[in-house]
Amino acid sequence: MTVTLADLPRRQGSKDPQLAALDGQATAKRGRNLLTVASGKGGVGKTWFSISLSHALARAGKRALLFDGDLGLANVDIQLGLLPTRDLAAVIGGQASLKDVVERYSDESKTGFDIIAGRSGSGALGRLRPQLLAELREKLISFGEGYDHVVLDMAAGVDAQVATLADHGGRTLVVVTPDPTSITDAYAFIKLHRQRDPQAEIHVVVNQAGDRFEAQRTYDTIKRAAENFLKFSPPLLGTIRRDRNVTAAIREQRPLLARYPLAPASEDVTAIAARLIG
Repeated sequence: MTVTLADLPRRQGSKDPQLAALDGQATAKRGRNLLTVASGKGGVGKTWFSISLSHALARAGKRALLFDGDLGLANVDIQLGLLPTRDLAAVIGGQASLKDVVERYSDESKTGFDIIAGRSGSGALGRLRPQLLAELREKLISFGEGYDHVVLDMAAGVDAQVATLADHGGRTLVVVTPDPTSITDAYAFIKLHRQRDPQAEIHVVVNQAGDRFEAQRTYDTIKRAAENFLKFSPPLLGTIRRDRNVTAAIREQRPLLARYPLAPASEDVTAIAARLIG
């Protein structure tokens, strides 16, 4: 006979350790379709990658939701040329549910993905209390059950806000470029995330690589540091070549896969999406 959490007795006051463990397992299982895209610093193409990955997953026939988790400095909607009527501010303020603020992006072939926009320039959203952030995370996990993949575009950096939203049991994709400061900050993010969750599933994505040798050197630097100091080896999910078409597509406020589907970076993101699908 299968026993669910609802069948287990509840205790007043402290929670039974076994029940707490089951709750944690259930949360992790529910959040397995979440893909957190993070970086140690800004300017590495994190938001662009989040958009492109969501589009690639949709083109592969998957139901994808892109959640702009860069609270206060959100720009997913800007890169897509969208003007959302409602955003996360309404959800956090209690005026709307996540479902109410979903926007839809569709390309010329009618292939698309859903978007939950943040609020750019809102200092209040960027200073949410941990409890509200945790509640937002749980709402996202529950709402995301209706999708094959939920891509969570995080704020750059390693602050508490990022850590709280990233703590969901899914996979974390750390975007890094060959720039030394990007490598250093990416390692710092991996270190802090592993300290918070030793079981965190972290993958590395090397962006803006001049060639495969530069991409490999970048990954090897992070891998050696993680192995030496964290006793952990984050796998390489994929590399994305430096591509001038990326800048052109961003200026046109269109996804790269819609504007330049045969560009080198489009091929690379499509390959990463295929690996995630398995």
